[in-house]
Amino acid sequence: MKVCVLGTGSAGNATLVEAGGTRILIDAGFSGREMERRICQIGLTPEAVHAIVITHDHRDHTHGAGIFSRRHGTPVYITDRTRAACSGIFRGTEPLRSYQAGRAFEIGAIRVEPFLTVHDAVDPVAVALVDRSTGARVGIATDLGRPNAQIRLALEHSDFLILESNHDEELLRTGQYPASVQQRIASSHGHLSNHAAARFACELLHPRLAGVLLAHLSQECNRPELASAVVGGALRKAGFEGFLDVALQDRPTAFIDIEELRERTGPAQFTLL
Repeated sequence: MKVCVLGTGSAGNATLVEAGGTRILIDAGFSGREMERRICQIGLTPEAVHAIVITHDHRDHTHGAGIFSRRHGTPVYITDRTRAACSGIFRGTEPLRSYQAGRAFEIGAIRVEPFLTVHDAVDPVAVALVDRSTGARVGIATDLGRPNAQIRLALEHSDFLILESNHDEELLRTGQYPASVQQRIASSHGHLSNHAAARFACELLHPRLAGVLLAHLSQECNRPELASAVVGGALRKAGFEGFLDVALQDRPTAFIDIEELRERTGPAQFTLL
């Protein structure tokens, strides 16, 4: 099982997950042309993508879904309420597939497990994706106001996590955003701060967790080195010795092979638990 974040942040989000010859995009928040460019940049063609799964209606997660689907015939999996909220991006000719939070569905070699999350969107979900042949599990939660019991349960057995680490509290407080926007970002329906992401990541530690990729960093209120230091420091203190990195807005990550990470870190990586 492999993952590649094509880009992440307020200007667009898309993550490609591959397993058993099946390739799924989680969200399509760039323009159709930019989605195509980034997919080609990582050595694939747009036709190699078998499906798009939309997590919620915000434009930075949906912008290119309609045009990409029309151009390439790519099925788009979306909840009914999210589809209604962003109906302007669709023209009725796209192959749309409805799904519901709490009900797993399969796309080729990948089982998609969507679950309700806490964010200021109409019907927000996060997802866990499971390689049906190996059981490898990737959890993706990039817009998350606060973790709750359901989210913890859905993500707790992940082999790899893509987790929001949106803002530094001090940079948010002293930045250029008006007070109303600051309150929205910091609210329980907004975004996780670096320290909140660190606490949540530590709660999700288990011996099979091979890597954590931090995502959806604010360009105005965060820095990659800050997010890495706060979350990485907490994880290392808790005994985590696996992969940790930060995904950026302006370029794709490398393909990350989950099995390779697990072999590199070994099954017994926790010394303090």
